[in-house]
Amino acid sequence: MNKTIGAIFILIPFVLALLCIGLGSFVYFTGMYPARLLPGLVLFFLASICLALFCTASVIIPQLTNTYNGFKKIFYPVLGYFAAVITFVLGLVLINKSLHPETYVAGHVMCGVALIAACVSTVATSSTKFRLITQNSQQKQDYVPANAFGKGASTVLKVLPMVFSLIAWIWTSYLISKSTEHVQNLTAAFLMLGLSCICTGLVGLVWSIVDQINNTYRRYEKYLWPLLVIVMGSLSLIIGITIIVSNPNPALIAPGWVLIGLGLICYSISSKIILLAAVWRNVYPLANRIPLIPIITALICLFLAAFLYVGNDLNANLFAPARVLVGLGAICFCLFSIVSILESGTSKK
Repeated sequence: MNKTIGAIFILIPFVLALLCIGLGSFVYFTGMYPARLLPGLVLFFLASICLALFCTASVIIPQLTNTYNGFKKIFYPVLGYFAAVITFVLGLVLINKSLHPETYVAGHVMCGVALIAACVSTVATSSTKFRLITQNSQQKQDYVPANAFGKGASTVLKVLPMVFSLIAWIWTSYLISKSTEHVQNLTAAFLMLGLSCICTGLVGLVWSIVDQINNTYRRYEKYLWPLLVIVMGSLSLIIGITIIVSNPNPALIAPGWVLIGLGLICYSISSKIILLAAVWRNVYPLANRIPLIPIITALICLFLAAFLYVGNDLNANLFAPARVLVGLGAICFCLFSIVSILESGTSKK
């Protein structure tokens, strides 16, 4: 990893964050029909996840290029959490002040996106000692390095994504309980369910990073965390397909397609966890192929968006997912950047 390649990998999530902001603004302000409000807002604030991934890259790359300093160690995790807090607060404002179903649902989705951004920011914080992973992986004995995370810091880092995930699942349950009152509650519930799956998958990523930094990574974790995120992705994918195929309510077509995209993001996250598990105290010849997973998921999201965009002429309910899937594809491609960085940083070549 040299400085030029490192700069490119850092720029990828930043540029895609700008893409989400630009496309979201364009969708939101183009036309007078209310259907544009939901995808416009969601696309705009998906940038907070891209920004959190940018912060993660900005923490890891300098460690690999020997340009790391105390400012970067503090600034980028704080920036990620700041973006998450802003998104969450604005989401709550929309929920409480919105007079339109589209923006009401968007408010709930923004809060779920903020929880994911907070989980990703915890990944960035956990990665502030990333270089220890390679060092520990080359050792056969289990000992905690002197400059690893302390017991208190490790506990906080591990608990944070669990708390964010629990909030997302409780939120989902609450919306389901209110789904008989308004159909928009059921729509928001399905979308929050997919976002909850992503938060849960990120729990495994944070635990993997922290335990490898502290040299306390156990054999069962090599199977537990990849399985967790794959199960979460499959859950979102299966529910999405089931809604599209079997539900007669046209209002639920949009969340069905978005759930498929959210499941693909879970599969993208699995590539990071699988990579960390595969190279831990092991030479894995196919490690440099693992970054293909988020590329494939990004392409699937973009092709689905293209098909839905064409289908929008026949079914107006496809308008929102056709736009939102572009943003989900952008997040998948951001994850390609992060996985490539991890592969470079953990390579034993």
